Amino acid sequence: MIKVKIYILVLIILSISMPVFAKHLHKEAEYQNIWCALHNGVTEYENKDFTRVDCLTAAHAVEFDFAKKWAESIGQALHYSLMTGKKGMVVLILENPKREKVYYKRVKRLSKIHNFDVEYVTPKIFNKQYSAINCGVSE
Repeated sequence: MIKVKIYILVLIILSISMPVFAKHLHKEAEYQNIWCALHNGVTEYENKDFTRVDCLTAAHAVEFDFAKKWAESIGQALHYSLMTGKKGMVVLILENPKREKVYYKRVKRLSKIHNFDVEYVTPKIFNKQYSAINCGVSE
């Protein structure tokens, strides 16, 4: 009887805490694929050094990352710019914009100093009504 109660208690705790383990609403590649298609880009473009640009457009070498990886995204975008000759760009994924906008602001400040572009996307990009016009923000 005690084993059954413990088993039930463990199930209850796990079911309550499961949302905590859900890291992201969507995979990075899903955001990347939609944004890249809206901008007529090529996903996973391979450079001569075998690094891969998340999305290569006519004007940009774009790196996508979730908000908390903001610093890493800058280095990658700058490297991809060097490898492709196109302007580097960071697209941050903000799944909780109110909480994560601080990361976008950090990247935005650095983009002015280091000459790369920055936008962000939210889960709204998955809405069918979403268009290329409002899929990013470049304040």
